[in-house]
Amino acid sequence: VQLQASGGGLVQAGGSLRLSCESSETIISFISFAWYRQAPGKQRDRVAIITVNGNTAYADSVKGRFAISRDNAKNTVYLQMNSLKPEDTAVYYCEAMSKNLVATRGQGTQVTVSS
Repeated sequence: VQLQASGGGLVQAGGSLRLSCESSETIISFISFAWYRQAPGKQRDRVAIITVNGNTAYADSVKGRFAISRDNAKNTVYLQMNSLKPEDTAVYYCEAMSKNLVATRGQGTQVTVSS
């Protein structure tokens, strides 16, 4: 599978961005999709995850501000990010988990939040 992430950019604190992750394969064939982020000098953290059943979970740092969703018809997973903070600045990656537990990560998209 190939994953194409897009939607990153530069935004002021308090602003919003929507990231997209388009899959080359039908997304319902995967057990989950997740968004991760990695800031310079920091470890990669999972931000949000959505399962094939539509269940979602979020890192505490983004609860109430970010929302993960998917459009099965477009084979795309989204991350709506609201009330952005400078500490949200990172490269964001999407990752697909197959039914045989193989993870595939796409290229990242840079999100920069200015104060």
